[in-house]
Formats: sequence, C-alpha cells, structure tokens
Amino acid sequence: MDEVRVAVEAELRLLLPEVRGSAEAVDALLDPEFVEVGASGRLWDRPAIVEALASGEITDTDPIEATEVAGVRLAEDLVHVTYLSRRTGGAPVRRSSIWRRTDGTWRLYYHQGTPTEKA
Repeated sequence: MDEVRVAVEAELRLLLPEVRGSAEAVDALLDPEFVEVGASGRLWDRPAIVEALASGEITDTDPIEATEVAGVRLAEDLVHVTYLSRRTGGAPVRRSSIWRRTDGTWRLYYHQGTPTEKA
C-alpha cells in the first residue's frame, strides 16, 4: 500500500469523533515519541494526551472537517500530511503532521495546529 495514502487515511481517522473520544484508539495511533503543538500553543506529548482523554479532561467529540488534504513522502519511513481543519462553528486551523513507520506500523510522530483567518 502506498505510504502517503496510509498516513493520510490514519490522519483522517484521528478526526473521527469515535476515535478522538477513545484514549485506547488514540494511543494506538501515536508514536511513543509523539509531540504536538496545539492550535492554542499548548505542548502535548503522548502520555499527556492519552491521560487527558482517559480522565475526561479532553472530551473531543465534535465533528472536524478536513479540506486541502495533501501528503508527501519525506523518506522511506516518514510522511508529511497537511490540511485545513474546521470544527462546527469554529475557526479554521492549518494542520501539519509527520507520520513515522516503525516496525511496519505508521504512527503520528509530530503534529502542529496553526489558527488561520482563511475560510
């Protein structure tokens, strides 16, 4: 299967409410060294996100629409995915993710969200 397609499909799965609402599902998609710079500027790592989901601190089940989705292979085991996201009634956010394949499994290694004025 094409590496770029696999990474893009995995990224889009993370936008599904049933995945985002499950600590176990999110944990399975995150690299052990995962880091995120959220649209708010908050820095997250894998344990912090999984704990926040498990404890109910994050109840992220609002639908998220993704447009302008693109992916490019950076190296044999690295794919960069970009897109514009928008939650219902929310402002658009430009997203950038690096997916890394380790032991045959693609996981999200780095993610950043940047608020934008673009509609």
